[in-house]
Amino acid sequence: MSEVFKSGERIRRRRKLSSWKLLIALIAVLGLFAAACTGGDSDDVAEEPAATTEAMEEEPEEMPVDEGPDLGSQTAITLAANPWNGSALNVAVAAQLLESELGYEVEIVDIDENAQWAAINTGEISASLEVWPSGHAQNVTDFIDNDGANVDNAGLLGPVGKIGWFTPTYMIERHPELATWEGFADPALAGLYATAETGDLGQFLGGDPSFVQYDEDIINNLGLPMQVVYAGSEAAILAAVDAAYSREEPILVYLWTPHSAFNSYDLTNVLLPDYSDECYATADDGGVDCDYPADVLFKIIDASLADNAPAADAFLRAMNYDSADQIAMLAAVEGEGMSIDDAAAQWIADNEATWSAWLN
Repeated sequence: MSEVFKSGERIRRRRKLSSWKLLIALIAVLGLFAAACTGGDSDDVAEEPAATTEAMEEEPEEMPVDEGPDLGSQTAITLAANPWNGSALNVAVAAQLLESELGYEVEIVDIDENAQWAAINTGEISASLEVWPSGHAQNVTDFIDNDGANVDNAGLLGPVGKIGWFTPTYMIERHPELATWEGFADPALAGLYATAETGDLGQFLGGDPSFVQYDEDIINNLGLPMQVVYAGSEAAILAAVDAAYSREEPILVYLWTPHSAFNSYDLTNVLLPDYSDECYATADDGGVDCDYPADVLFKIIDASLADNAPAADAFLRAMNYDSADQIAMLAAVEGEGMSIDDAAAQWIADNEATWSAWLN
């Protein structure tokens, strides 16, 4: 068939279609005229095409419903809070987000850092968020490494801690020998720290007796004329430092970093003999005579939580921030008088980019 014939066919077809369009238009005009003559309502006429269009439209596809995270069968999470503010703040941050973002109920249990291991192993407590490893080698063996144990290492919290002996820097300026443990071997210099409770011996102020601390062993093994007195709590240590500092009096305390106290007081870390694994291998026998190690803080969790509360398990394992985050909250509590819960809430409000990643 020639191209000309084909072209002519197309033209004739278009004309036929045009003729039909004219006929349809004419019928439509006559229909409107008839409706007008019979007193038909113009609104009714306008509605007909719309109804026809709606009938021709396909039903929209249903969008999938987001059912949210898989909470699992266990909807109540129990978190261990140890007796220092850093631990309490970690727990407050986690608790508020577990409740507001994931929909769990959270219970916070005050418990010391040694007793918590057995409670997590039995599922009585779901997790602890700040473990200082230097004092827990045996707990790791018993509750994580052993067959049948039910505690998991849930990853790093983020901050790196360091326990040590601290004295106001003004004492080092007066007596430079006190920058190291050898200075405290001198009874005259150690005696500067004596109190009514310790007599002629210098006082070393410890914390809560449940804290991991080897100061009695260190003092005995190094032969220092010192005596440990336990303040009883972190707050009591800080109160004693504040009182001594305000009068520029001697004080030697158990303290750790990160801590907001270093924003308020100029304190010097007294150097002890260098840490070694061999030194700490004697810890159970009272043989420690060296410095505390750097502690890379980690979390522990009930191993069955992954099955029973998968969204909570994933969140707690993902939780991670740096020392600056924790110090900011500690400063709000210890420097500004804010409550633990309020300081945690303020951090959450200011750091969505950090914690939103824990939810994914």
